[in-house]
Amino acid sequence: MRSNNYRALKQKFVADLNGGSLGEINAVTFALTTAIIAWSALQAKQRFFTPYTPSAFVADWLINCGAVLFAITVYSKNPLLLNGLVLLPAFVALLSPTSPSPSSGSKRPKPASVKSVDTKGQDAVQELLPVKPFVTMYRGSMMVITCAAILAVDFKIFPRRFAKVENWGTSLMDLGVGSFVFSSGVVSARSVLKSQGKPASLFNRLKVAFRHSFTLLVLGVIRLISVKGVKYAEHVSEYGVHWNFFFTLGLLPPFVALFQSAFALIPSYPVLALLVGATYETLLHFTSLTAYIIGAPRENLISMNREGICSFVGYLAIFLAGQGAGMIVLPRETALLEHKSAEKGIISRIFASRHTPIGKLVICTISYLSLFLLTTTYEGLNLRVSRRIANLPYVLWIAAYNSGHLILLMLSEKFFFPNVYSSTPITEASLADERNKTKHATSRVLHAFNRNGLAIFLLANLLTGAVNLSFRTIEMDTVRSMAILVSYMALLGGIAVGLDLRNINVKI
Repeated sequence: MRSNNYRALKQKFVADLNGGSLGEINAVTFALTTAIIAWSALQAKQRFFTPYTPSAFVADWLINCGAVLFAITVYSKNPLLLNGLVLLPAFVALLSPTSPSPSSGSKRPKPASVKSVDTKGQDAVQELLPVKPFVTMYRGSMMVITCAAILAVDFKIFPRRFAKVENWGTSLMDLGVGSFVFSSGVVSARSVLKSQGKPASLFNRLKVAFRHSFTLLVLGVIRLISVKGVKYAEHVSEYGVHWNFFFTLGLLPPFVALFQSAFALIPSYPVLALLVGATYETLLHFTSLTAYIIGAPRENLISMNREGICSFVGYLAIFLAGQGAGMIVLPRETALLEHKSAEKGIISRIFASRHTPIGKLVICTISYLSLFLLTTTYEGLNLRVSRRIANLPYVLWIAAYNSGHLILLMLSEKFFFPNVYSSTPITEASLADERNKTKHATSRVLHAFNRNGLAIFLLANLLTGAVNLSFRTIEMDTVRSMAILVSYMALLGGIAVGLDLRNINVKI
């Protein structure tokens, strides 16, 4: 009986929540950006994380995991103070003398002869699509805050306004779910870019998509069986009775493969995303679909899982928006830089900057933000954000936030590591040098979280379940709560970096 009562309390703990303000959410999640800036300043000016010693790992973890964990828990009421504390090492590093490179003063190796790179293998891919540190750290930081929040939400130290909203409103975890999908879209653009000029048939695209989907759908079934089997406390209105986030992720690839055919007619993923979101919003607004999702009785398999099924359309739009961002930020920038440098005069350079990745992303961000304001303000359509139905305002919010976040990270990389990418002519030697520079400009912790992201996410889910089955989390005080959360994040960070150090890719 006591166990049933506690389960009911856990369900009530995450139910009927209204979220918080966008300003507070932005201030709290800005810890992701300030952490990367602090890490970059220490590495660029002091080579603090080279070589990567155990103490360097601890510092890396404290900046990129510890600060984020503290931002959503004990510093949740003072996020600006935390951001200032995180940036303090950056200011110290910038004001201190730059640490010399280990190679300075030593004899440099003879440069390799200038010759075209082989059109096959790793160099051919890197020539077109270099590994970009800011994208790696963007993805890694999203995984860090996602892993931190899925366990922290079960403790009182995590503010209720940060937990997922019941129906209407904005919260940190609502942002996290959408950002997870958006970031997946960003990296999926890599396969699209690699196949340009030799597009696969729809059948082949679907075959590859279902191969990617199969594992995620299996994981969804396993999670469903395990949650029902142990009678784990769950919030039905989140996705439905049987649906879960793995089913949403698993169904995205085949639908995205279908939309690649539409790309031939509308060659812009952001526009496709807006069309999908606007069409879905039209159905929500002019039919009874919204009322059905929010309040229909759960009489059959469809109605039991109506939230997950219907919100999938919104997540598809978010994924397409992420793909659009990926098409902008992933390709090599050399040709664009040459075009920009050819312009003369400040006005001409500003006007020409619209052709650069940052310029294009700024245009996307302003467009998403303007449409968000148009749809949500009283003077506009006066719509409310809803993660539960993943409506158009939710899609626009997620797209605007993540596009803006990418801009900040791009600017940070350009400031701290301005010469990380090779310029023309591209040679085997320059690409090898570029690989060393990108490694130097990337946090090992964030690289590790990104490299085995799905495996770490699965481990985080297992650990979250184990903690909730072993402890009465909602009854714990601050000290015990933080002890568990810090240990949990330290374990995830240690395993992620351990796999990375051993060059292990966990294929799922």
